[in-house]
Amino acid sequence: MKPPTHRDKGEQAEQLACHYLQAQGLRLTQRNYHCRLGEIDLIMEDRESLVFIEVRYRRKGRFGDAIDSITPAKRTRLIAAAQHYLQRTGGAQNKPCRFDVVGITSEKGADNIMWLRDAFRVES
Repeated sequence: MKPPTHRDKGEQAEQLACHYLQAQGLRLTQRNYHCRLGEIDLIMEDRESLVFIEVRYRRKGRFGDAIDSITPAKRTRLIAAAQHYLQRTGGAQNKPCRFDVVGITSEKGADNIMWLRDAFRVES
């Protein structure tokens, strides 16, 4: 059996994050939304809000948390992809939107999940 690839680990982290957020009461709308501007890992609803979620995974926390790995360029791509999604879906019925980040760090066989709500604000 071959070891899991980087993509396999990413998919496992997204699945873990999705289950975690669903246990917190969020409802999954879409997974892995792709457009030419970028990708959004999870799109979920939290009460009245539409939430665009970036999932970050790191095997060890030695080089900082997974959340710390979001660069300004990545943030720009997330915002652009979210705007594309909203235009394509008709603005999601004018729901308030936010960007959350779920960081998963795996050390010594245990997964540590950190959920950062409203990780960055976008002024309209």
